[in-house]
Amino acid sequence: MTLECVERESGPAPRHAVIWLHGLGADGNDFVPILPQLVRRGWPSLRFVFPHAPVRPVTVNGGMPMRAWYDIGGFDLSQKQDETGIRASVAEVGKLVAREVARGVAESGIVLAGFSQGGAIALAAGLRHPRKLAGIVALSTYLPLAEVMADERHAANAATPVFMAHGAFDPVVPQVLGERSRDRLREWGYAVAWHGYPMAHQVCPPEIADLGDWLTERLPR
Repeated sequence: MTLECVERESGPAPRHAVIWLHGLGADGNDFVPILPQLVRRGWPSLRFVFPHAPVRPVTVNGGMPMRAWYDIGGFDLSQKQDETGIRASVAEVGKLVAREVARGVAESGIVLAGFSQGGAIALAAGLRHPRKLAGIVALSTYLPLAEVMADERHAANAATPVFMAHGAFDPVVPQVLGERSRDRLREWGYAVAWHGYPMAHQVCPPEIADLGDWLTERLPR
């Protein structure tokens, strides 16, 4: 059984999909409003899948239950990582990919995308996925469990392009964490397109435009 999702299709009978994971405390509706600014004429029909993360207690928020892809134990995101929760969410993404395949979308036509916590899971799931994907989008985020990724990343996605974007004034996920993750991915040989913007922990119109340009290169005419 897969997570409950919000879905939007840009045209009939889509054979390409974007699975987009929201950030901490949001839900699958969070990024639906950007689609009119993102989707370009000439793109093939796309199915956008916006899953709702499970509701779980989040330690950094006093144990308050909220939608989260994994627990956060402290303000230093690179420490006290919830490996069990991260791996469980990676498995859920795998189920969503399998459902798209069952609906006629080849894995090579699927982009994994996410913001903040969702972007961390998009990276963790995409780099481990055993069959080639179209691309990975990681917004305002970092690579979780980076110390084990060197051994767990799969050769099938060694050449899969990665789009990373970050705000210079991000108080939630400091840009330096994103830069460290970018540098590590590049050291491993990944083609990372990096974009920085004068913003906080958010998405801005120039970022949506740059992402649209990047997706245009990933999607067949």
